[in-house]
Amino acid sequence: MAAVNKRSVMTLFSGSTCPYCHRVRFVLAEKGITADIHLIDPDRQAEDLADLNPYGTVPTLVDRDLALYDTRIIVEYLDERFPHPPLMPVDPVSRAKARLALFRIEQDWYGLLAELENGSRTAADKARKALRESLIASDELFRQAEYFLSEEFSVMDCALAPLLWRLSRHGVALEGEAPALEAYCDRLFQRDSFQQSLTEAERTMRS
Repeated sequence: MAAVNKRSVMTLFSGSTCPYCHRVRFVLAEKGITADIHLIDPDRQAEDLADLNPYGTVPTLVDRDLALYDTRIIVEYLDERFPHPPLMPVDPVSRAKARLALFRIEQDWYGLLAELENGSRTAADKARKALRESLIASDELFRQAEYFLSEEFSVMDCALAPLLWRLSRHGVALEGEAPALEAYCDRLFQRDSFQQSLTEAERTMRS
């Protein structure tokens, strides 16, 4: 798969179901950046990847002689290199607030997602309950603006969408208890860029 535009040709080494890789693919599609996307078998490390990234992890983005392998660094690099449309706020205070929100999303919600995907059955059950309760308790945040804490689509939405897309796969059912969040999900998932960002494996995560 490849994002559509002719502004640049990059290579992204990506997992087919990794939410961090999905975040990068969403940013590529949102900005219309052409990228050769190599889906990596998690059980078999690609030789090229081992040469580029000392940790052998995905996502890894290669742009000419530059190889980047941390999701936040990759996303910020793409936003700075291709500034339109901007995904980070322009002024320092708002940028700091966006980074803090991203930190909270990763610590609080992505941490629980990791337990759901990789933890023991007991740990997964506990994480499922905690994630559901935390999202429902946060419903008011999704009521405040069209996007997460902003009237403009931003890097925070790119981070949230892959996580929210995976809820049903892991049995996290909101059951009408977070209507603002569920409406927000519908807005995100209907974006053309989000649909372009999905791998075949990710499409099967929701009916």
